[in-house]
Amino acid sequence: MTQKAETGPLEWAIAGMDCAGCAGKIKTAVARLPGTQDVEVTVMSERLKLTLDEAQTPREAVEDTVRRLGYDIAPRATHNAAHNHDHRPHTLHDGHAHAHDDPADAGRAWYKTAKGRLVIGTGMLLVAAWIISAIAPQVEGVVFTLACIVGLVPVARRAFAALRTGQPFTIESLMTLAAVGALFINAAEEAALVVFLFAVGEVLEGVATNRARDGIRALGALVPRTALREHNGHTHEVPADSLRIGDIIQTRPGDRIAADGEIIEGTSGIDESPVTGESLPRTRGPGEDVFAGAINTQAALRIRVTRTAADNTISRIIRLVEEAEESRAPTERFIDRFSRWYMPLIVLVSAMVIVVPPLAFGQDWGTWVYRGLALLLIGCPCALVISVPAAIASGMATGARNGLLMKGGAVIEAAAAVRTIAFDKTGTLTEGRPQVTDVIPLGATVDEALAVAAAVERGSSHPLAGAILARAAALPALPATGARDLTGMGVTADVNGEAAFVTSPRMAHAEGVIDTGTLDTAAALEAEGKTAVVVYRSGQALGLIAMRDEPRADAADAIARLRDMGVSATILTGDNPRTAAAIAGALGTQFKAEMRPEDKLAAIRTLGDGGAVMMVGDGINDAPALKQAAVGVAMGGGTDVALETADAAILRNRVQDVPGLIALARQTMGNIHQNVAIALGLKAVFLVTSVLGMTGLWVAIMADTGATVLVTLNALRLLRFSPDKG
Repeated sequence: MTQKAETGPLEWAIAGMDCAGCAGKIKTAVARLPGTQDVEVTVMSERLKLTLDEAQTPREAVEDTVRRLGYDIAPRATHNAAHNHDHRPHTLHDGHAHAHDDPADAGRAWYKTAKGRLVIGTGMLLVAAWIISAIAPQVEGVVFTLACIVGLVPVARRAFAALRTGQPFTIESLMTLAAVGALFINAAEEAALVVFLFAVGEVLEGVATNRARDGIRALGALVPRTALREHNGHTHEVPADSLRIGDIIQTRPGDRIAADGEIIEGTSGIDESPVTGESLPRTRGPGEDVFAGAINTQAALRIRVTRTAADNTISRIIRLVEEAEESRAPTERFIDRFSRWYMPLIVLVSAMVIVVPPLAFGQDWGTWVYRGLALLLIGCPCALVISVPAAIASGMATGARNGLLMKGGAVIEAAAAVRTIAFDKTGTLTEGRPQVTDVIPLGATVDEALAVAAAVERGSSHPLAGAILARAAALPALPATGARDLTGMGVTADVNGEAAFVTSPRMAHAEGVIDTGTLDTAAALEAEGKTAVVVYRSGQALGLIAMRDEPRADAADAIARLRDMGVSATILTGDNPRTAAAIAGALGTQFKAEMRPEDKLAAIRTLGDGGAVMMVGDGINDAPALKQAAVGVAMGGGTDVALETADAAILRNRVQDVPGLIALARQTMGNIHQNVAIALGLKAVFLVTSVLGMTGLWVAIMADTGATVLVTLNALRLLRFSPDKG
């Protein structure tokens, strides 16, 4: 019977990956299997994802390939296009349930993992060998050889598995060559010590990498496992992941909110710090949105669920951080390419060190074989390969904890290079909650002008529309159809079967609807920092409405901090020049006014001629400019647009987080440069000392392991970085 062909995406969780080298080995091996496509392996999320034709290769063959390389693997739930995600634990081959379908070693203490057991085993063998050799010196070589071989078998098995997949130059293969070579030149004690130190280094790498993963794991633990759901007038405790859109849940004071939703009853302080990093609780009431994982601090709430567990804000943040690994920084891609020819080169140089002095100059073979083997160990590029992804992962974890989301290393590197920022005004530099300040009747009463304006604006999502609708809430609603945007100039709709308009005074004057005197009145209002619009129909002006949207409280300080960082700021707004000038003057920025979406796009291109440009907007009206900028940043408090449209997102709606994001990106890139210097510097020093015979095999492996651990620990310093202070 022919096996049915299936295409993915399929996902597995993998335990034991500690660096990009591990991910590279798995990806190369799996990609060589027939029927596999789009293979992605990510270290921080411990995930293998691919598209598979099971008629050519069954999924069991994929799992066997990974296990032969020395890693544990188990199926993981996939996310299909309909977003019917399943994040519930599944029972694995070891009989235990693990969150996110983790393999047996995932999240365990180091001494319970396979690598931890190898360290303990090789360490005990080494100690036993020292004791036996002290008692019976005549068998010293035998016992150290046995200790070396026992510890080397798992490493050699992984080296051979990689060799079978066309990867001869791996850290395991270099280790195996060095240890076996040491045995042949009667350096059994050092060979056993090298094997033990190698095992210790792998465990230390794993411990350090798991520290970086803890931030992502902590996010997943924020959402409570159960919820109080209302059903038929009664409240029942149900699993949080069983909630569906439209369900009504209750949240008591002190409880974490179980789902993203909208408050339908109750007013309380909501502590959103676990989700967005916002330190102070915010009072929220009926009609306002809340996040899963936030803490209800004061009063009981009834909440209508608006997103399933798989699509709530925390789940999407976790997914974003996981998927961001696929967007690698240019520096990381360069180092990856560099390491591909670096390892074969080290093997070649090591071989030359071994054979050239004895053959060409009659030197002692044993001495130069020893030095060549030491050079082989020193040359392992582990520290160099992990230098970039370790820093990127730590930087992204710190950002996620502070409400700053960046989609991968490429975004971090681009943000660090930013020298100019273009801000949208409404809802970005301002609160986005304008209020009507003046209504000047022209050809109708105040109420008539407001009623027509409200009918035209009813279908608009612009903050100015909200201000007019709020002011006209007590007036009878007029029927309106066919609402459409006039591309940056206003809005029109048919009100009671007659075309009505809400436009800028400039457009109304150009249409001959208002005279110069009314235009001057509008100009005077705009000079006060207000936005003025004219309501008219059938060529007859009905009224002049002015609104004001106050700058965010932290906007001036944020712009000042940017200036201190050497970053210039420009406001790009569709508003009139006088209002833009009033806001820009208060904040100390330049501005460009009366800009349509295509004008903003052109402005970003022009600004880009002077260096990398960041665009900060609401992610909807500014989409073209956000895409054109080197880094597009959406401010959106966890909305779909904020998390999925732009290159980065700011969850707290704070302008102060914009310089914070740049500071974090610069700190991350500085950390990367330090890591590369540590990795290359240590190798350069010990390469020389190994060739000169000043350091031996065990120092060589300690130097390689030490460099890897130093680089990882340096990257972990980013977890303590504060974007607000840095």
